[in-house]
Amino acid sequence: MTENSALDPEDRKIVTLARSARARNGVPEGAAVRDETGRTYVAGTVDLPSLRLSALRTAVAMAVASGAKSLEAAAVVSEAEAASAEDLAAVRDLGGAGTPVLLAGPDGVLRVRVAAG
Repeated sequence: MTENSALDPEDRKIVTLARSARARNGVPEGAAVRDETGRTYVAGTVDLPSLRLSALRTAVAMAVASGAKSLEAAAVVSEAEAASAEDLAAVRDLGGAGTPVLLAGPDGVLRVRVAAG
């Protein structure tokens, strides 16, 4: 387990935003991404009969739809122990293989930091 105090303030911010989205919407996951200009995009899990997206893929889609050209970092808050291959691929598609993906538990404590690639 990694201490959140080791995170820089901008990474701590996206973990907090992801945690808030999860709690506010009562969904299994919350996510936030930060684009190349510092803008953040926050999302929760989408679970409709015709559309199912993880919170992280939804946040990446929101960034793309808003004109983001790249990502600096991504965070997801979930019960999961690891980010899915599909989530990492979405982050990698927009941000590149080296984009950090932060996975935190529902308590907001960082579990793991991996590169999207």
